[in-house]
Amino acid sequence: MGLLSEQPNVVLSSEQLEKFQTEGCLAVPNFLSEEDVEMLKASCHQLVEEMDPEKHSHTIFSTTHNEETKSEYFLNSGDKVRFFFEQEAVDNVGNLKVNKHFALNKIGHALHWFVPEFKKVSFSDKMKATAKQLGFISPAVVQSMYIFKQPGIGGEVLAHKDCTFLSTEPQSCIGFWFALEDVTLENGCLWYSPGSHKTPTQRRYIRNPKKGEALTIFTSPPDPDDDLNYVPVLVPKGSLVLINGQVNHKSAKNTSSKSRHIYTFHVIERHNAQWDPRNWLQPTPDMPFTGLYENSP
Repeated sequence: MGLLSEQPNVVLSSEQLEKFQTEGCLAVPNFLSEEDVEMLKASCHQLVEEMDPEKHSHTIFSTTHNEETKSEYFLNSGDKVRFFFEQEAVDNVGNLKVNKHFALNKIGHALHWFVPEFKKVSFSDKMKATAKQLGFISPAVVQSMYIFKQPGIGGEVLAHKDCTFLSTEPQSCIGFWFALEDVTLENGCLWYSPGSHKTPTQRRYIRNPKKGEALTIFTSPPDPDDDLNYVPVLVPKGSLVLINGQVNHKSAKNTSSKSRHIYTFHVIERHNAQWDPRNWLQPTPDMPFTGLYENSP
């Protein structure tokens, strides 16, 4: 049985909670068992195996070129399982240049609800216990992603705060980020700026209210940032990394021969917190945001 089959009351130590509050990011080794990791990787492999690239829009996901801002495929993916490709995996006319298993940037954004293996992880007792320790009263999972960071072409992720994309008032977003392979300096590890969550941003990534233009826009330029403040998060597979929605984080392009698969989902508070109606991601009648405590694997 994997670790998620256990029912812990306390997952994080007081020292870990203090570090998370102070720095805005925390690595928790051995959160997932080997069995749990392999279950998620095998499930993802099957999704890609069954995916016909010709039936998808070959939407490229890039934080440096923002190709997805032009795509309804991206904008309406919150209640679906959709596939997004690496820029360097697609030629000028939209054909894949590599095997489909090595062409994807990510799969999103409702794995946590529609794929049983990901649902098992996302709504486990261990996850609920962790959320309670973080102070959530009525949390909901709002989106999930499998990110591949493909060998040689895994794209750079620019510095950002998750609350820019998943905003509540007051801010409450926390990312749960799971390493499914060893994360190293060479294969595009996460970097974060300790304490940067204490400098809130007003920048938002929203649905563009102006018709006939890009479907999504940023409300303002990036906030001032200093590369010298960043530290790497080097973790073995099975680790959980908690990311405060206001902490600056990023990752470099993967130029190595090894991938860096991760699964991540984001949780927001519904108790005394309001989801921003301008956010690019919105709940739908088919799939309201899913309560963490109310739902089971």
